[in-house]
Amino acid sequence: MDDINTPETEITNENVNFETRINLTPLLDHINIIKKELETVIVGQHKMIDQLLVAILSNGHVLLEGVPGVAKTITAKLLSKTLNIGFSRIQFTPDLMPSDILGTSIFNLKSSEFEFKKGPIFSNLILIDEINRAPAKTQAALFEVMEERQITIDGSAYQLETPFLVIATQNPIEQEGTYRLPEAQLDRFLFKITIDYPKLNEEILIIQREHLLQDHGKLESIKTVLSAEEIKGYQALIKQIRVEQNLLEYIARIVINTRENAFLYLGASPRASIAILNAAKGFAAIRGRDFVTPEDIKEAAIPVLQHRVIVAPEREMEGISSTEIIKQILETVEIPR
Repeated sequence: MDDINTPETEITNENVNFETRINLTPLLDHINIIKKELETVIVGQHKMIDQLLVAILSNGHVLLEGVPGVAKTITAKLLSKTLNIGFSRIQFTPDLMPSDILGTSIFNLKSSEFEFKKGPIFSNLILIDEINRAPAKTQAALFEVMEERQITIDGSAYQLETPFLVIATQNPIEQEGTYRLPEAQLDRFLFKITIDYPKLNEEILIIQREHLLQDHGKLESIKTVLSAEEIKGYQALIKQIRVEQNLLEYIARIVINTRENAFLYLGASPRASIAILNAAKGFAAIRGRDFVTPEDIKEAAIPVLQHRVIVAPEREMEGISSTEIIKQILETVEIPR
């Protein structure tokens, strides 16, 4: 009888073949193509691109925050070019009214009846530029459509076509002519993505590419990769990603910790727990796995939580940010084994 400990039968991590139970190959192929298309214009920002792709797969909205000139708007427009879906851009201004977004009823003289004229929100991918420049009543107009994917006007409900994704941009520095976003609206964004300045080598590459463009537009060479049906199919696929019970409890402990943390005035809601779950599935999928790991949850936690919690006033005066507090929470909550 052969010795079971011989090299021929010894099982190691190198010779075990872990096969996924869900076929993620078409998804990964499309993800890689989209990344290559975006990276022809966007220099660096690999983390931001991954988070945007996860948001699409998780059917969630995104808030892009950064100083002017760091490619927030162009990124959203580039992403829309890779997707064969409807695209609409809304420039938020202080005089913008809810009807300018949702639409309004207009009296038809021929039929002697009121007809509903749809606003720009009736599309698939909505870019809201400078979202914090519109007043509270205009912000409130987004509550229903971002959460329920429908609009109720004059007693009639209008369902929006799927997929439906809002990408909003805002400048955190400028305060003149801006309004603070309501907490209820912030809670409806899956991610808040903070875009930093590029590094020196990235800045040089940006300048070089702009010089070589001459009269050619940045969007001209971008190819369409995904259709609406493919996006909906991948969103359904993401929901099948496996999550063990101990990881569900891990997510709950993280969120509960934000409510009990002395540095935070307001903790995260159960909607945040669901958001971390869905985002972690998305991160697992783009990494080629059909199961979630603690690393996926930690990667999802900061962009999901940083805009949903409020730092205690005394800690905010000390210069402590919500991101730093969330990082501390992730370090203290025990990781499941």
